Amino acid sequence: MQRRPARGHRAVPHTADVRIEAWASTREDCVAEAVTALVATFVDTEGVSPGAESGFGVPAGPDPDLLVAVLDEVIFRLETAGTLPLTTRVDPAPDGGLRVRWRTADTDAVELVGAVPKAVALHELRFGPDTDGWSCAVTLDV
Repeated sequence: MQRRPARGHRAVPHTADVRIEAWASTREDCVAEAVTALVATFVDTEGVSPGAESGFGVPAGPDPDLLVAVLDEVIFRLETAGTLPLTTRVDPAPDGGLRVRWRTADTDAVELVGAVPKAVALHELRFGPDTDGWSCAVTLDV
């Protein structure tokens, strides 16, 4: 059996929405990879330079809730501020939550290549440790 790369993501076929999978060696890197996967479903960031840096915290909770909170923040900032993350760093917070830092770009700077996600679906959400680290699978409503 072939081992998967240490960190990565992919879109997988889904009937009407978009489904992404991400994996990494740690919980935090898996969340960051899921952010990259979400953004890659609808924009081409090739050649776009990251601009402003911003961050936020996610309070402690079940791991799937932490993942959803971060992905929801991407969609929220896309809709309200017209920005999206080009690079993402996620660190553990002392309370068990997450500290998220990202460098962003304005939506005007990227090329739209797919349907813009409207929400993270909770149906068939999966996030947790596996044999190679951490992995997740998320459906995005478009």
